[in-house]
Amino acid sequence: MQVATRFVSLIKVFTRLLVILLLTGSTWVHAESQINAPVFTLSTLDEKRQVSLEDYRGKVIYLDFWASWCGPCRKSLPMLNELRNELKDRGFEVLALNVDETREEGLRFLKEYPVDYPTLFDNENTAATYQLRGMPTAYLIDHNGKLHSQHVGFNPKDMSSIRDEVLSLLKAAESTR
Repeated sequence: MQVATRFVSLIKVFTRLLVILLLTGSTWVHAESQINAPVFTLSTLDEKRQVSLEDYRGKVIYLDFWASWCGPCRKSLPMLNELRNELKDRGFEVLALNVDETREEGLRFLKEYPVDYPTLFDNENTAATYQLRGMPTAYLIDHNGKLHSQHVGFNPKDMSSIRDEVLSLLKAAESTR
């Protein structure tokens, strides 16, 4: 039994490494039509409260799927935290969905890379609903709850284009108020 468990653990580690190796860059993919973002309700990583995507209707959301083993996440989470803190008063929020096997893995990561935005634990397989193509994967959701774009991978150079796209969506949201 222990041999089988170790084998499965090794397979998971190798799979994670392969995903990281395959992510040599990052890409934005824009939605071609107005598709509603799949709704979810998950508990925060620390299990203190439940959060639903619907709670943020009217805001521009950067929905970020991340894991403690994701190398690029060590850079993306702190940089997204800065962007979120800069733009939160204009109606922008980051929701981070942790896809680790246990909450403890994500909590350990956040001790080293703390953020101010909600971090949720994906124990409902929300990642499968969103059809992730790599790690990290993020979705930009407009103020109407529509998927605007998908961002696969992360490079610090991406932050200016992410910021520009968020600002564009915030401007569109402000024009409807």
